[in-house]
Amino acid sequence: MAKLDRQATDADIEALIAFARSREGVEFYVEPETFATDTTAVAVATTGEWTRRRVGSPKVIHKVARDLRLPVYDVQITGYPARMRAWNQNKKKLT
Repeated sequence: MAKLDRQATDADIEALIAFARSREGVEFYVEPETFATDTTAVAVATTGEWTRRRVGSPKVIHKVARDLRLPVYDVQITGYPARMRAWNQNKKKLT
């Protein structure tokens, strides 16, 4: 059976790079492939602001992180940073 979600595109990778270049202290968190979704990466800034995009495979985001000299973590090992949850909570309060 085919996956329900679309494949990663160059635009997805470019969006992660643009996010990382426009914010301070960005770290990448790799999320595993699932039945419905390709491998994704979450870019999290120092402020907790974040974005998620498809990356196709962990190798892709590891190369991006290496090129940008930014850290990359496996979210199944590290979990998400507390600042990301705080940013989500603050955003909910504002809406």
